[in-house]
Amino acid sequence: MSKKKKVTIVFDIGKTNKKFFLFDKNYQEVVREYTELPLTTDEDAYPTEDLAALQNWIKDNFNAILDDENFEVKAINFSTYGASFVHLDQRGNVLTPLYNYTKPMDKEILDLFYKKHGTKLKIARETASPQAGMLNSGLQLFWLKYKHPEVFKKIRYSLHLPQYLSYLFTGICVSEFTSIGCHTNLWNYDKADYHDWVYEEEIDALLPPIVPTSASINTSYRNKKIKIGVGIHDSSSALLPYILSKKEPFLLLSTGTWSISLNPFNDESLTDEDIENNCLNYMRIDGKRVKASRFFMGNEYKIQVEKLCAHYGKEYGFHREVQFDQELYLRLMKHKAVYFRFEGIILKRKMITETDLNAFATFEEAYHQLMIELMDLQIHTIQNAIGNSEIQNIYIDGGFTDNDVFMKLMSHHFQHYHVMSSHSPLGSALGASMVISNKKIDETFLQEHYQMKVLQPLIFNL
Repeated sequence: MSKKKKVTIVFDIGKTNKKFFLFDKNYQEVVREYTELPLTTDEDAYPTEDLAALQNWIKDNFNAILDDENFEVKAINFSTYGASFVHLDQRGNVLTPLYNYTKPMDKEILDLFYKKHGTKLKIARETASPQAGMLNSGLQLFWLKYKHPEVFKKIRYSLHLPQYLSYLFTGICVSEFTSIGCHTNLWNYDKADYHDWVYEEEIDALLPPIVPTSASINTSYRNKKIKIGVGIHDSSSALLPYILSKKEPFLLLSTGTWSISLNPFNDESLTDEDIENNCLNYMRIDGKRVKASRFFMGNEYKIQVEKLCAHYGKEYGFHREVQFDQELYLRLMKHKAVYFRFEGIILKRKMITETDLNAFATFEEAYHQLMIELMDLQIHTIQNAIGNSEIQNIYIDGGFTDNDVFMKLMSHHFQHYHVMSSHSPLGSALGASMVISNKKIDETFLQEHYQMKVLQPLIFNL
């Protein structure tokens, strides 16, 4: 009989894709599966995660792996998107839908919050959370208290989503730093404690004790001893392999729906200007701050590319084949102007009433112009995250590492830095596996797992 492979299971829950991975003791991926689960709606008919479907999917996959003769499950952990709370009553029953962080919040409740607790800017600066309604998940508790007081009264514990998934296996309610620290409005970074408003509203009583992100709970499940992690926020998790294996300061540019510049080596407090530029803090697993700046790049890119495909009569997907064209780029830069009206990006830039594509003869030309305009904002957000810290290395991961024009422009604009792309479909799952293990890793780790490539600066033939 062949020896069973010892594995850690990680459930990596994104807004769209739900994934689970099995990793061996050397963090090599053994199994990976993806699914998309249909959404449900909350009491206002707003689309939201179907918590019951998610639980069933997790339990079914977990039990299937336990039954598999090839594997011995040693540990399990969870990484998920943030800004999402599950509210439990005394008996551990779920009280509300898992409210979607894109759901609009009632203006009168927001007005009441700022009237009671301080201006938007003050709260944003102290909690390192640009103000964004439901995306500041602490405000969801305030909203429940004043919009649905009868439900609020029944809450015993409110768990961040990663900790709720852990609770399903342990029955133990905890909080941990990375979930508390991601634009929740809950944490005062300068005081290193919950913000005053949390105590004034007596919401602290609903938040379970804080444990380290590396904590785990040993349990026996179907007569098997398994170590169960407390879960981790996905952005902090994606950063972890870099922090654990790299000694020199670096910035990680994580690209996808959001483009997020993460700098774990900048511990300055945020200024008013930072907040206006959509800077925020995330939290490392030890509670230290990570300065970040973000913009809705992938979302905007998709909107604009769909319009380009329609305008030039191309199939959606054509854009993926476009390679960087130096001649085209230099020509566009000679007459640099703004041609695109962005729809989902709130960063300051020249506003035009509508996108003008008549200036471009081909899809490729218009596409290069789009990338130039997005890159202008990308440069700005990276510089904000770097601040005055000594950074020489920039790592880029996520969807845009496959975009030739984006990567060439990054190598050009950041030629005084050591810029590397890293290809890893593991994203935040690997960090979740590493955080509950005591295994030390070295500099070669990223090379092995992430296919790191150094970007060469462009040399233009002028």
